[in-house]
Amino acid sequence: MQKIILVGYMAVGKTTIAQLLAKKIDFRTVDLDKLIEKKMNLTINQIFELKGEIYFRKLEHELFKEILENDENIIISTGGGTPCYANNHLFLNGENCISIYLKASIETIFERLRNGKMDRPLVAHKSEEELKEFVAKHLFERSYFYNQATCTVLIDNKDQESIVKEILELLH
Repeated sequence: MQKIILVGYMAVGKTTIAQLLAKKIDFRTVDLDKLIEKKMNLTINQIFELKGEIYFRKLEHELFKEILENDENIIISTGGGTPCYANNHLFLNGENCISIYLKASIETIFERLRNGKMDRPLVAHKSEEELKEFVAKHLFERSYFYNQATCTVLIDNKDQESIVKEILELLH
């Protein structure tokens, strides 16, 4: 059994790339945020509001561990903060795991978030100026954890198929 773990900041396309990659290599995909929402019957926004971030991170850690212990081939698209909490970064290079950091520039992330920020609790109420500063600061803080991944794929100015092709080359 093999686990492919996609990490990276929000809006870099982890879920989409996981789905496209899964079709090419016939793996099942698990979107960690969607799994949490299903388990709690709440959106990520609601969990943050009702239970707080610490509760969310503990639950995220437990479910991440559970998926990694599963006996099937799985592609896991993590939340943007998953590798940064509860020592989750230590799982990125575990036995039968390959992790891929989908790396984007601040500008690319800013452009993607600007249009869909209401779905993301950490940035929903920020102005454009606050958003850009937040992304820059957050990306700097999280880069240590993202860089623990086995491989890095730069996604700026690439279409989804090119990214998937690059990942497939890394896997073989």
